[in-house]
Amino acid sequence: MLALARKVNQSIMIGDDIEITLLEIKGDQVKIGISAPKSIPVYRKEIYLQIQEENKQAGQEVDIAKIRDLFEKKSKDK
Repeated sequence: MLALARKVNQSIMIGDDIEITLLEIKGDQVKIGISAPKSIPVYRKEIYLQIQEENKQAGQEVDIAKIRDLFEKKSKDK
């Protein structure tokens, strides 16, 4: 992890097209601004992790062979 010290209104660049600016410091909170292309999603980490978990649950692969075996077994039982 790279740690950088910045003052209010100073920025850092990530690549050529992502700029992170320190907007405000109030007590233990820091407000940042992020300028990035619309094609790059930007999320708070807790939201990002929630999206990843939901995608994982939605994308669990179905074992087609097991489903086929179940149908074949049912048709043989009839």
